[in-house]
Amino acid sequence: MANTLAAPLIDDGLAKRNALLLALAQSFAGGVPPIIFATTSILASVLLVDDKSLATLPVTAFVLGTAIGTLPAGMIMRSFGRRAGLVGALLFGVLFALVAAYAAYLGSFTLLCASTLGSGFVMAFTQQARFAAADTASPAFKPKAISWVLTGGILAGVVGPQTVILTQGMFEPFLFVGTYLAQAVLMLIGLFFVAFLEIPLPPKMEKHERGRPLLEILKQQKFFVAVGCGMISYAIMNLIMTSAPLAMVACGLTNSDAALGIQWHVIAMFAPSFITGSLISRFGHGAVIGTGFLLYAVCALVGLTGLERWIFWSSLILLGLGWNLSFVGASALLTQTYRPEEQNRVQSINDFFVFGLVATASFSSGKLLNVFGWETVILMVFPFVILCLFLVVSLMFTEKREVKV
Repeated sequence: MANTLAAPLIDDGLAKRNALLLALAQSFAGGVPPIIFATTSILASVLLVDDKSLATLPVTAFVLGTAIGTLPAGMIMRSFGRRAGLVGALLFGVLFALVAAYAAYLGSFTLLCASTLGSGFVMAFTQQARFAAADTASPAFKPKAISWVLTGGILAGVVGPQTVILTQGMFEPFLFVGTYLAQAVLMLIGLFFVAFLEIPLPPKMEKHERGRPLLEILKQQKFFVAVGCGMISYAIMNLIMTSAPLAMVACGLTNSDAALGIQWHVIAMFAPSFITGSLISRFGHGAVIGTGFLLYAVCALVGLTGLERWIFWSSLILLGLGWNLSFVGASALLTQTYRPEEQNRVQSINDFFVFGLVATASFSSGKLLNVFGWETVILMVFPFVILCLFLVVSLMFTEKREVKV
């Protein structure tokens, strides 16, 4: 069925089918970010001679590319449909993976950053997959549709790091060339599943039908809390995840140890997605988001206890669990802040804010780690956890007052 065919606005059967296809696509194409996070900082550290603090710049370029791509992703999918946007993006993802392989072969730090910038732009489109699954879902099924898509990250959490471990030395002495060639294959597999999506184009609207003024949407407390918590949740996760592989290698652990740490982290990021939607439906958005940020605090406390491998891995697992509850909760809360005709615009603005802050966190992580050390990176978590808990509790009190009225 083509994207342009009519379909009911609310069709949970179609939403479930699309969520399954998107989860399968995420299982393979979603392995790309773990590959980039597990390899590019290490490769950059090898390539850089004078200033090792720039080792996280390729990851920063990846996140910056995602931030840059969020608004175009929304506009393209609005005009041409979710499937067309995702298919085109994944084709470009194959190209940028090949550029990364060439950069690793040449030993070019600049070309490596360019490849991750492009891959990040592609990921802006795949980030929209969690919302695409909810396009035809009923209000009750929306949180579950979002969490279903994210379950694909469980397999991606294994596929990405295991790809690194199996391919890192395939073209010795050129580190990670084989890894980036395998990355291109993963994008092609994701493309196969995306090609079968059935998501109807939203109806064309006249100017007066395009929803409320943007300022009116932004002024909602729910929007502020959803975007604020989503931004900070992803930024905290990225800050720690980007620094961890470098910190592990600096402590004498191996590249494989670092890749396995990322593997357990990514699995923890997505494994709770089987139940996160149900938890939101039962306990509410605020309780789930707040629990996620409390897990971030526990992650930081564990990380401060030592530099052994099991401590790094335990912290990364707790970090992944905290991200799932806080970010999925924030994403589900966001769906309550817009009308159907406003969804692409609001989703794109949300992701622009989220990945704008994440890019800052990613770049800062290299500087913080190089100048102040791993402990300082960990300590940065606490003030942001307190801020988000305040936002969540404030929203919960507001909702209680509205129920009483």
